[in-house]
Amino acid sequence: MPQTPTPLSFERAPLNWPAVIMFVLTTVPAVTIFPWYLITVGFDTFEIISFVLLLGATGLSITAGYHRLWAHRAYEAHPLMKIPLMLFGAMALQNSILIWASMHRVHHKHVDDEDQDPYSAKRGLWFSHMGWMLRDYPSSALDFKNARDLKEDPIVMFQHRHYLALALGMNFGLPALLGWINGDLWGSLLLAGVMRLVISQHVTFFINSLAHYWGRQPYTDANTARDNGLLALVTYGEGYHNYHHLFQWDYRNGIRWWHFDPTKWLIAASSWVGLTRNLKRVPNFVVQRALLQRQFEVARERISHSAGETDPRLARLHGLLEQEWQHFSHTLAEWTQLQTERFDAAKQQLADQWEHSDMRKRLRALEVNLRQQNARVRLLHLQAA
Repeated sequence: MPQTPTPLSFERAPLNWPAVIMFVLTTVPAVTIFPWYLITVGFDTFEIISFVLLLGATGLSITAGYHRLWAHRAYEAHPLMKIPLMLFGAMALQNSILIWASMHRVHHKHVDDEDQDPYSAKRGLWFSHMGWMLRDYPSSALDFKNARDLKEDPIVMFQHRHYLALALGMNFGLPALLGWINGDLWGSLLLAGVMRLVISQHVTFFINSLAHYWGRQPYTDANTARDNGLLALVTYGEGYHNYHHLFQWDYRNGIRWWHFDPTKWLIAASSWVGLTRNLKRVPNFVVQRALLQRQFEVARERISHSAGETDPRLARLHGLLEQEWQHFSHTLAEWTQLQTERFDAAKQQLADQWEHSDMRKRLRALEVNLRQQNARVRLLHLQAA
């Protein structure tokens, strides 16, 4: 039976030399040789375009492939979609799909647990960003029992078996080929190779670190994950992390039309040509319910800390809040009843009729009620300030 890791076992964890060597071999040239080459030689348009395209392909292969497809099964993909995601995912040099996705599932199961979450934010910003990779910590021990589905995927297992060759070929072979075509081998290796790799890795690491420290918690405060629109701009939409940790199986992270989530757009656009299918979405009512429940928590906390219990204004606000809570409870009860009716209709093969029936109109009305109530509860929260 495995022993529970202790703080001492974490402190004495041996160095993970492959990771240490990899970071040294990429970071040192990025901060020394790259600036010198930029100043003395420079990069032409072909190299800049190659850098941008490979950076985007690498990043999206992690977000759309490693993360939303393989780690969370948020959608299904055709092999013509999976193979490029697999290849450019290897180019990110963040381990194989099998290892990455298995460890990420552990992170979601034990988020913030200092002993079991591989990159727990509770152990500090540096640890969650990249410190967890530099030593063989007990929380990073591999166990593929949570990834049996991935072990049955031939594309995943092909990459896992040939990961080193694929990673080297994509990281050095492809930039070298582009450099040979363009007549500047070293320029391509430095920009499309080294700098692209360093940037793409730290962008991914931001999700494990900054997205658990910086931002809002509009859906839940049960863990440290936060929504941050600025982080979404550089992480291909992964910055809406508070939503993701509550609804991890949704293929979207940014659910509003104005949310910057190019990963979501890639997955949705690919479905138009048959490359992706069965895109999973959290029902709007469930999203609105989570938002309103969180708003109730914030309002109650604000009212309880604003003044003494004898304050008439607070007593009135507390009463109004309780009225809203009763209304919310009735709405949830009606929604539960609608779900029961929908399930019964499905059993009787009447689902299509249900979708166009009066019950669907009632469901939409409940969603509107939740949005309106959310606004009222937020107003009570502000009045208690």
